[in-house]
Amino acid sequence: MLGTRVIIADDHTLILDALKHLLEREFEIVGTFGDGLALVEGAAELKPDVIVLDIGMPKMNGLNAGQRLKRLLPGVKLIFLTMNHDQDIAAEAFRVGASGYVLKNSAATELVQAIRQVARGGSYVTSLMAENVVGSLTHHFKRMKSINHLTQRQKEVLQLLAEGRSMKEAAFILNVSPRTVAFHKYSMMEHLQIKSSAELVQYAMNRQFLAA
Repeated sequence: MLGTRVIIADDHTLILDALKHLLEREFEIVGTFGDGLALVEGAAELKPDVIVLDIGMPKMNGLNAGQRLKRLLPGVKLIFLTMNHDQDIAAEAFRVGASGYVLKNSAATELVQAIRQVARGGSYVTSLMAENVVGSLTHHFKRMKSINHLTQRQKEVLQLLAEGRSMKEAAFILNVSPRTVAFHKYSMMEHLQIKSSAELVQYAMNRQFLAA
């Protein structure tokens, strides 16, 4: 995927150099930054497809930088690469627009996989904490036991997913952000005690939830 333009942001020079060396074999590295403010100020002119950024950076933390970047570059994909295992921080990363969340103690190949996946329009959460992130996104909802208890928006999301639409496509159709669709998807999975996307779609099909 040499056509994928990637920016890397981390305040540790050694990490920046190591990441550049790792990723430039497969992706086009168009810029590196050592703090969040410089990243926000310099990213737009580089026209990245994916930005890999740390959360704990000087001048502006990665979450604030990510939120600003999504306003400046709505189509850019953000992957947070961090030491932070806190599930609430991970959930907040997705709320501000992340497409991926990878821990620095994950295998190097996991970051490469994450970039590939988000560049294709998907999302990625490190396997070390994926279940916790889903739980954090949905913990404040009451658990539901029936399709009839879903909100109207959740039903709309479920119908589109069951039709084979991607979360990005569903977001476009519903005129909401992809992370909003992701939020509704994972909350439904939690409420319905469903463990995978395939099971969620099967649930809808079994109950003839597809529109006529």
